[in-house]
Amino acid sequence: MYPLFFICVLGVVVVIPLHFLSVEHLKLQEKYGNEKGTEIGDLFGMISGWSFFLFWIGIWISPQPTFTVPVLQRLSFVVPVVSYSISLFNLIISTPFLIIASWLGIAGVKEITLKAAETHRTKKIVTAGVYSIVRHPQYIGGLLAHVGVSFLLDAWYSLLFTPIMIIVVYLISEKEEKELGKEFGREYEDYKRKVPMLIPR
Repeated sequence: MYPLFFICVLGVVVVIPLHFLSVEHLKLQEKYGNEKGTEIGDLFGMISGWSFFLFWIGIWISPQPTFTVPVLQRLSFVVPVVSYSISLFNLIISTPFLIIASWLGIAGVKEITLKAAETHRTKKIVTAGVYSIVRHPQYIGGLLAHVGVSFLLDAWYSLLFTPIMIIVVYLISEKEEKELGKEFGREYEDYKRKVPMLIPR
């Protein structure tokens, strides 16, 4: 019924194994040599990262049923944005999610660099700034953006898909941490003990 939405959901799921492979840096280097293994990992990271991101956006903006809260709809005003009407209620609900999500995403990339964010490979454990609050600021930012945009656009299927996205993000975070533990050993384990994965203390 809504093919684009389901294609984007399938895209998110299909990209996960490639993402998992992209963070297996030691395994790739052992198999292909240091230089080639690093290049392959970086390429897999770029492809899986950008694909995941684009499919995720597709989930938000693809045609799908909208939702309304009848009592609140009567209290809201419509704000026309580029010939698309957004209810004032939805705008008010979504704004805090989007502000926090933007801050987490930008601060996270700023701390680890865009290259590390794109390739899922870092040369050191970053513990400063937003990484002293949560271990995966960009992922929690993505989840908050997911909820915010779903409310902003009245995207019902997208909102219903939120628990699945939480599971996906958790699995990706777990895999990355497993590989970081192999690469950095005790240093990363100490960091894990001090800083929560996704939910700030």
